[in-house]
Amino acid sequence: MIVRFIAHTVGAAAIAVLALIPSAQAQQQPSAAAIALATQLLELKGGLSGFDPAIDGVVIHHKGQLLQINPTLGKDINDVEQIVRKEGAARREELHKEIAIGYATAFTEQDLKDLIAFYKTPLGKKIIEQEPKAGEESTKRAQVWIEKYAQDVMTKMRAEMRKRGRNEF
Repeated sequence: MIVRFIAHTVGAAAIAVLALIPSAQAQQQPSAAAIALATQLLELKGGLSGFDPAIDGVVIHHKGQLLQINPTLGKDINDVEQIVRKEGAARREELHKEIAIGYATAFTEQDLKDLIAFYKTPLGKKIIEQEPKAGEESTKRAQVWIEKYAQDVMTKMRAEMRKRGRNEF
């Protein structure tokens, strides 16, 4: 019984140590050079400004909440909104740095250098220019396909239910 207890304790300790290893690695901060490269890559791709509406969205959301609590304070809330918006503009750089850290964590410095070099090529520039259009077209096509598939599934399910004597569908 004592041997089993020791074996369980050692096993549990080993699992706990192994569980901590990935989280310790995930918390490592990328180098300043990697963050700078990631920032350069994101600026080249236009990937930083895509997150900027989130800042305005937070302000608008919370303004709406305050107006719901007391709609008669609209003027004061609007004044406070302007103050917060100015601070939000200054904090935009913080957001951009966090996004860059995400990239710097996912890619090595060499990866980032290679990606920057690629996006400066004619094909890389074409991807930057055409990817939004391609993504939009792909989304439209996927929606059409999903709607058709949904109709096919409903038709099939109704037919199967009728075979079972369930005609209310």
